[in-house]
Amino acid sequence: MSDKTVELMRTRGELLARIAMQREQLSGIEAEWRTPLALVDQGVSAVRFLRSHPLLVGGVAAILAIRRRNLAGLVWGLWRAWKGFRDSTAISVKQPSPD
Repeated sequence: MSDKTVELMRTRGELLARIAMQREQLSGIEAEWRTPLALVDQGVSAVRFLRSHPLLVGGVAAILAIRRRNLAGLVWGLWRAWKGFRDSTAISVKQPSPD
């Protein structure tokens, strides 16, 4: 083999070793950030849900304003509001089809 081919093979081997080392480093960084990013993702999902359901947010705010008794009353009111919202969205009204 020519000297140029040997040099290219050596350089290729060094680059492949460097790539493998960088992959290991990247997997370590990914493992470190997996939990915080999953938490952020859940927070973003919660914000999107609340933005798409303003009536629910208003109902919860009304419950908070009306029921300032204690924590148990607050939790019970929030639970009732959530169940009411869930039940109201489960009901689907079908329009009669024009025949």
